[in-house]
Amino acid sequence: EPIADCAHVLAVIDDALDHLDALTKESFIDADGQQIEIAHYDIEFQNVDFSYGEGKERRQVLHNVNLKIPEQYSVTAIVGPSGSGKSTICNLIARFYDADSGSVRVGVHDVKEFTCDSLLSNISMVFQNVYLFHDTVRNNICFGKPDATEAEMVEAAKKACCHDFISALPDGYQTKIGEGGATLSGGEKQMLAVARGLMQNPKMMLLDEITANLDAETEARVLEALRRASEGRTVLSVSHRIYE
Repeated sequence: EPIADCAHVLAVIDDALDHLDALTKESFIDADGQQIEIAHYDIEFQNVDFSYGEGKERRQVLHNVNLKIPEQYSVTAIVGPSGSGKSTICNLIARFYDADSGSVRVGVHDVKEFTCDSLLSNISMVFQNVYLFHDTVRNNICFGKPDATEAEMVEAAKKACCHDFISALPDGYQTKIGEGGATLSGGEKQMLAVARGLMQNPKMMLLDEITANLDAETEARVLEALRRASEGRTVLSVSHRIYE
């Protein structure tokens, strides 16, 4: 039995090494990218097509899409049913995928000109499903900027409308929260996610269905947080319905 177990472990390791070797031969999506400092933060789609899958499983989601999102001090909303391509638009801006054809541009640059780091350093994304660590509130907010000052953290929390409820916690910002934010309500988790997104002072924010699972009262608080967070930024919010 020990010999059989050893053989199984070796087979698993060998399979893992094969996968690792295959990955090392893949080309990086930003292999030809450059470190670019962005001067303007308007976002534009020019004749963009995009499909998921390959061969017979290929499914086109976007066809000949043209849109322009003005830079700073604006919130642009894209509204539509599930599967209509709203989240795909966010993913193409952040370059999680590349368009099949057409151009996705930030300012005067196609996103394909950037390294992923230089592009994403200007973007914060807040998703419908928020993941928080089993750690202090402070460390969750400052996850992307661990060297943030106390003043920076508190300012981000105030803009995200979560400073008051954090201050009421047993240990304030040093309160430990459960894995995945289990000890917080849905709205509190979303507002912490907005605060975390603000810590890097991003010029662009992409918000993906972030109030979909909230009740009306909590939704109003999160939307107020977004209004404050949008000041001085280019903000794209996608949703399945229009907010008042």
